[in-house]
Amino acid sequence: MRVFVTRELPGPALDLLRREHDVTVWPGRLPPTRQDLASNAESADGLLTLLTDQVDAGFLEKCPRLMAISNLAVGYENIDVAAATARGLPVGHTPGVLTDATAQFTLVLILALLRRLPEATAAARNGEWITWEPAGFLGTDLAATTLGLVGYGRIGREVGRLAGALGMRVLFTSPSSASLTLEELLPQSDVVSLHAPLTAETRGLISPRTLSLMKEGALLVNVARGPIVDTQALVQSLRAGHLGGAALDVTDPEPLPSDHELYAFPNVIITPHIASATVRARTSMAEIAVTNLLHALRGEQMPHCANPEVYHSTTRRAPDRSQ
Repeated sequence: MRVFVTRELPGPALDLLRREHDVTVWPGRLPPTRQDLASNAESADGLLTLLTDQVDAGFLEKCPRLMAISNLAVGYENIDVAAATARGLPVGHTPGVLTDATAQFTLVLILALLRRLPEATAAARNGEWITWEPAGFLGTDLAATTLGLVGYGRIGREVGRLAGALGMRVLFTSPSSASLTLEELLPQSDVVSLHAPLTAETRGLISPRTLSLMKEGALLVNVARGPIVDTQALVQSLRAGHLGGAALDVTDPEPLPSDHELYAFPNVIITPHIASATVRARTSMAEIAVTNLLHALRGEQMPHCANPEVYHSTTRRAPDRSQ
């Protein structure tokens, strides 16, 4: 069958896919444009996408052969799952495999902010390090810090476990378990770390109002999704000196333009969406995404399916092989 993959993947996973199917991989470093994606996908039986690839109802109408979509991500907000389900198309994703890498990276960002690494490394690089100073770049001990986790799924729980082991007091808020409300958590937290999915409810969750509830001097970490944070509200809070710093692995927009004001703050860390960027995690992501697609193209249920109800639907349609 014909498979279109929207970016080159790490590891040997694509070789497994090529053994069974005719695979075309988008060669560019940047994602395909919407037009390029549609022109390559319209004759495909399988599609392997990234979060940067938007798949909506109009796009799916142009892909009559399509049997399955496999998304190389834990989330799948780039795909109109309802539209895919209506067409009988399973949508795969890659849960679980990113937990350790993302949680560990979250701790890296928290520690870097608490110990003022951005300011200290900049001082050393700029020639401002002239001697050892007893009061120079004093940071905050973990044992004196309360961490508030917004979202308490796999990654949030692992961050909490690691932080607790290092002596931090851990609070959390989650709609699926007994926890604090956001309004209760924010005023108590020295560090607020975001681990919620992007939904209609969480888009813009960190807003002027919620930022005002945070402690003066508190730190914000986002490794979840950029649009959870109102970027302009964050800039204003940092400019006013209310927040003590921020670390963003995801931004809105993404990528953040190189001339954006956030880069000018010495107490802000911005990384290019690399929380899951370990060899093991990214290779495993690719393997799961390919395995999902291989199962679907064999007529079997995907091991990790965002809409498993398609396998029980009496209205599931066969792909149109006439095109």
